[in-house]
Order: sequence, then C-alpha cells, then structure tokens
Amino acid sequence: MDTIQEHIYEWVEPGSALFTDEHKSYSGLEKDFAVKQVNHSKGEYVSGIVHTNGIENYWSLLKRSLKGTQIHVSPTHLDRYVTERTFAYNHRDAGGLGRMRAAVAGANGRRLTWGRLTA
Repeated sequence: MDTIQEHIYEWVEPGSALFTDEHKSYSGLEKDFAVKQVNHSKGEYVSGIVHTNGIENYWSLLKRSLKGTQIHVSPTHLDRYVTERTFAYNHRDAGGLGRMRAAVAGANGRRLTWGRLTA
C-alpha cells in the first residue's frame, strides 16, 4: 500500500522545505527534509511563512472542477484531470491569453492520438 511518505521520497528532493500540518503521516521526515508545521488543531494556520493555504486552495479548486465542471470523471483518466487543473492553477495569474500561449507552447512537437488517449 502506498503511503504519503513513499510519494514524498519519490517526488521531493531531500533537503527540501516541507510545509505541513500536524498530521502524523509526516512524522519522521525531519531527518531528510526541512519540515515546518502549522498546528490546525490549536487554531494555527500561518506561522511566519509556513502555511498550507496554497495546497488547500489547489485541492478545493480541483474538487470543485471535478464536481461541477466535468460531466463524467473516469478513474482511468484522473491523472489527466489533475494535470489540467495543475496547469491552470500554476498559470492562474497569466490570464486566459497567457494560459493559452503556455498551453500551445507546451504542446509544440507533441501529438496525442485518440488511440493513445483511450488505450
């Protein structure tokens, strides 16, 4: 079974700063990462530059998209929905034209066929 820590070790470079809440899943990461926490159970949501507001905002927007914008979400293609929302979130300050330009630039030289999409 996958754990949060397995994914952190797979995707995050050792020594990186991790801003988390007090959830026990993050216990023990201090040996390889610069872990800074906020304690939500004590009403703490920001401590200096440490907060989890960005990721909580992202998850909220993703869930809203999956529940409201998408008509049907296939588990087979969930990674594609997440990738699309991640792109939109990361380019949220670029405006519609800026996002379109970034998408076209990122698609240059790539081809996604219907067969590959539905495989």
